[in-house]
Amino acid sequence: MTQIKCWIGSDVGKCTLDTDIRPSGRRRQHANTEVGIAQLMAEVESLSVERVVLEATGGLELVAAVQWSQVGLAVAVVNPRQVRDFAWATGQLAKTETIDAAILAHFAEVIQPEVRPLASQETRQLSELVTRRQQLVEMITAEKNRRAAVQGVSREQIDHPLDWLQEQLRELDEQLQPSSWQTPLWCQQAQLLQSVPGVGEVLSAVLLAELPELGQLNPKQIAALVGLAPPNRDSGQVRGRRMIGGGRARVRTALYMPTLVATRHNPVLKAFYERLLAQGKQKKVALTACMRKLLVILNAIVKSGQPWQPQRQGGLDS
Repeated sequence: MTQIKCWIGSDVGKCTLDTDIRPSGRRRQHANTEVGIAQLMAEVESLSVERVVLEATGGLELVAAVQWSQVGLAVAVVNPRQVRDFAWATGQLAKTETIDAAILAHFAEVIQPEVRPLASQETRQLSELVTRRQQLVEMITAEKNRRAAVQGVSREQIDHPLDWLQEQLRELDEQLQPSSWQTPLWCQQAQLLQSVPGVGEVLSAVLLAELPELGQLNPKQIAALVGLAPPNRDSGQVRGRRMIGGGRARVRTALYMPTLVATRHNPVLKAFYERLLAQGKQKKVALTACMRKLLVILNAIVKSGQPWQPQRQGGLDS
């Protein structure tokens, strides 16, 4: 007898995992722990599961996603904004854990989001270091701004934690150096990436941690994945202003400063940037185009396994 295909949506919380199974409508709640997730999987092992969908929740979903995938199920971790837009489109305005799980299951059945391989444990650890570095930079900036606005004892009270934060940042930067990594492939790819003028250790670490698809997609796909391919906003005779957004925001942030440096010191990007300005493009628009071109160049370098060669990379799709 043919089993009915099922779609599972799991709303991940700090302590609990609310699950909805479609089309039966069965609902379950388990602890968001390895034991709780194992109990849930034991309950659904007899079902013909087409897809399991979870929202990206800053890392809380990782334990569940890994365990689901280890038993051979197709797991998709999706952007919460996509699911919320889907809920609004279907007329579901209320929001609770139970409702969210049902929306995720419905989303899984209707949209059938793409299933991508989950990051390895080493990649997740590198991603945590990259995230922590960003947090430290933000805290250091905030403390420096506060320090500039006060005098006397208050400034001295800020100096001590500021020194500690800066020391933590120095130690973290040492951990992000390729020489300290245990994965030979990462070391090789980092050397390839850093052969491009303007690309340093921080950007290469962010790309390896946050963009494992680098070198596996074509130029248009990698630009769209990072959010550097502004979509059309046209209707009839109206031509709307195109804007970047979505995608891997952390990668875009990491690309900004190296691209700015590259427009001054990288011969290919410098010529490209100046040509865009000569055409009347605004500096911000030209810089965004250079960010896309740099990303496309890095993608091609990882794909080919060949280091930076200006005569080859200059003609790549931007």
